Amino acid sequence: MKKMKAYLRPLGIALAVIGVLLALGFVERTADRAPITDLQVTVDGVEGIHFIDEMAVRQEILDQGIAVMGSRTGEVDVTGIEDRLRSIPCVAKAEVYHTMDGRLHARVRQRIPIVRVFNRDGSSFYIDKEGWTMPTSANYTARVLVVTGHLDEPGAKNGVYSVFASDSIEHAFRSDDIHRLATFITADPFWNALIDQVVVTPDGGFELIPRIGAQRVLIGDGTALGERFAKLRVFYEKGIPRADWRRYSRIDLRFAGQVVCTKRTTL
Repeated sequence: MKKMKAYLRPLGIALAVIGVLLALGFVERTADRAPITDLQVTVDGVEGIHFIDEMAVRQEILDQGIAVMGSRTGEVDVTGIEDRLRSIPCVAKAEVYHTMDGRLHARVRQRIPIVRVFNRDGSSFYIDKEGWTMPTSANYTARVLVVTGHLDEPGAKNGVYSVFASDSIEHAFRSDDIHRLATFITADPFWNALIDQVVVTPDGGFELIPRIGAQRVLIGDGTALGERFAKLRVFYEKGIPRADWRRYSRIDLRFAGQVVCTKRTTL
């Protein structure tokens, strides 16, 4: 009797496993045959960023040239829909899947721009937090740091690409330096509130234009940002009272251990 029980127990476990696998296979086949009855769209992003909305995503899916609503779930090209959504310049990530209740789910994550770059010819583009360029939108304008001046950056023409590209051609441009500077400024609440424009000079240096005081703050080529901004913070907090910020037309931080100021001739 004991020997029989010893044989029956593994056999029972094996039969249970087989039963579960058969049930899962049945559920999977049934799910693949279920028609799509609903489309659920979710757009993730930072509050206030509205480059794309649920309606635009819905239209992108339903206008792709193949039937979605009413089609069997197994016939829907989920990968193709994801690729189509990812091709939208303001979309950083897209995930599409269906559930057993016949719903097709689409979740997209918007890119988060941190700076807008204006070239000398008037063209412009954004750079997002992760260092990807993105074109401007006719429907929405992000309120971000603005960089102008002697620039001919390719982002306005070449669509979405990483500013950290290793191609030697890319090294002739300043988008990677601009991204690094914008990341530094936006990461600090004080600088983010104070600085809304940066100008690139003919020699490739950066000049900050604060919201208060209207000075030109020279920080050089964008290196040693921590050191130079630390000097500027000390100067603002201890060197001059806020009421006197307008006394200076230029603050130069390019020299090690020094803050060189030029007084305004007229107030």
